[in-house]
Amino acid sequence: MSRTLKVATVQMEATPAPTGQRLERAARIVAEAAAQGAQLVVLPELFNTGYQYHERNYALAEPLDGVTLSWMKQQAAQHNVHLAGSFLLLDNEDIYNSAFIIAPDGRAWRYDKIYPYNWERAYFREGNRTTIADTDLGKLGMLICWDSAHPDLWQRYAGKIDALVVTSCPPLLHRADLLFPDGARIPVTIGGALLADDVHFQDKDMDDHAAWLGVPVIASQGAGTFCSTMPMPQLSVAAMLGPRADLWEHVKQAHEVILEAGYGHFAKVIDGEGEVRARVESDGDGFALAEVPLAETPPQPTAAPPPMRLPAPAYFAIDTFGTNMLVQTYRSAVRRQWGPHMAPVDPRTRMWGTLLAVTAAAAAFVGYLFGRSRAD
Repeated sequence: MSRTLKVATVQMEATPAPTGQRLERAARIVAEAAAQGAQLVVLPELFNTGYQYHERNYALAEPLDGVTLSWMKQQAAQHNVHLAGSFLLLDNEDIYNSAFIIAPDGRAWRYDKIYPYNWERAYFREGNRTTIADTDLGKLGMLICWDSAHPDLWQRYAGKIDALVVTSCPPLLHRADLLFPDGARIPVTIGGALLADDVHFQDKDMDDHAAWLGVPVIASQGAGTFCSTMPMPQLSVAAMLGPRADLWEHVKQAHEVILEAGYGHFAKVIDGEGEVRARVESDGDGFALAEVPLAETPPQPTAAPPPMRLPAPAYFAIDTFGTNMLVQTYRSAVRRQWGPHMAPVDPRTRMWGTLLAVTAAAAAFVGYLFGRSRAD
């Protein structure tokens, strides 16, 4: 015997705006989805601020009793829905990108993003635990964006959940442009040719893993145009130009370079057979509604997990780029914003970060020499 769950996945235009304005926009979406019968509404990653790599992010982090979590509790109670979404959480000595599921009665479950995407490590610390929200709707697993590209996290939820909530907002950085102050526009990819198909981590890979788990997956998304400067600008620009020695003269403008990319239509509801039941097809703010069946007990996978389409070197490029320097950027900025007691040193981060930074620097230098040799 099965049961059903009516869910709404939300897409929000991701350009940064004041939190009050973004919460007003989100409130209209939640109210409309609830009026159409949604029991669970999933907002995007960083829905309360928008998505950008900027110094202001440190000040935007909120405590547990801050405006955004209070707003989520109020909305869940007012509309009698379970509400999910993520924001930057100021918790004790660190900032985290934390997703919450809030029940109508105020119960809350928290999940901290485990795999920050590339430059995100300059703005928050990584989590290390998965979360199963034991709600009245069922047992709900939680992931945030780039986490969903990591098979180990899907495997940690296998056989334990009724549905999976993925709050996300990934720009299409596999086909981005660097905009230089002299007017030059240079197409780049994050991770080079290895990431030519990274759109699949938010699309086909997710469908495959929903089918493998045998549970519905509800994934939210951002929209619009991503425009941002980058932390560690000189290293970042140099890494993206790679072996193109003829373009390295642009590195001197790195502090003024803008990274620009679009967003994909990844806000969707997938059923337990891997079929997409609903997707937000329009641009801008909106939502898609679907009713999905849930098994009486968490399904048990009966086969090996499907492989991810992204090759291992691409993960290395994204998950290790400038690790130590990005963590140092985070630590310095958080201490300037919130005090010298913040962001204590983690010996494991220091040891591995140093190793990975040296490896990344060596790879960039080899790429530069290779490019020079080809140019000659």
